Amino acid sequence: MNNSVRSTARLVGAGLRALLVLTVVCGVIYPLVVTGIAQAAFHGKANGSEVKVDGRSVGSERLGQSYTLDKKDKDGNPLPDPKFFQSRPSAAGPNAENTQYKLIVSGASNLAADSKTLLDAVKQRRADVAAFNHVEPSAVPVDALTASASGLDPDISPAYARLQAKRVAEANGLPADKVEKLVENHVDGRILGFMGEERVNVLKLNVALRELAGTGGKQ
Repeated sequence: MNNSVRSTARLVGAGLRALLVLTVVCGVIYPLVVTGIAQAAFHGKANGSEVKVDGRSVGSERLGQSYTLDKKDKDGNPLPDPKFFQSRPSAAGPNAENTQYKLIVSGASNLAADSKTLLDAVKQRRADVAAFNHVEPSAVPVDALTASASGLDPDISPAYARLQAKRVAEANGLPADKVEKLVENHVDGRILGFMGEERVNVLKLNVALRELAGTGGKQ
């Protein structure tokens, strides 16, 4: 009986020591080492790829967001701000047809390509984008009409950015050619020259736009 008790005690003691060692190694030392390496080698990415203006975080270059006015439409939805380039529509939010960009519910609408709900939403978006930018509905590119798989795509196509340039220039009282040049300067090429499509990061473009507006278009 005594031997059995001593054997059990040894096993319990060994288990507790193993638990303590593994807790310290895996729960303290390893996270600290990985965090330290990440902060030293990939500081920006490790902190969410934040974009800061005057020391204040205005968002992440990896996450899309809305650029709206304080005003709302008749349905209570925030109105897009004409002074800013607008992102792709987002299905991430309590109302899948509005640009909510809720991080906690990132995802697509999961509507089928022949879904009447999706087709009606695309039709409405085409009309809204065309009216907002004073262009023909046929000129609106597809990424202005459909949400991304994450609902948080930070980029738009160069075509959608160019379509918005005239409206943004007028709203900010800037020369159109200056805003058009700003767009071209923010077109990112394909990854490694052949993967994906050309794109424009909306947040970085809007930050540069505010800098341009602050100089009265003299940059």
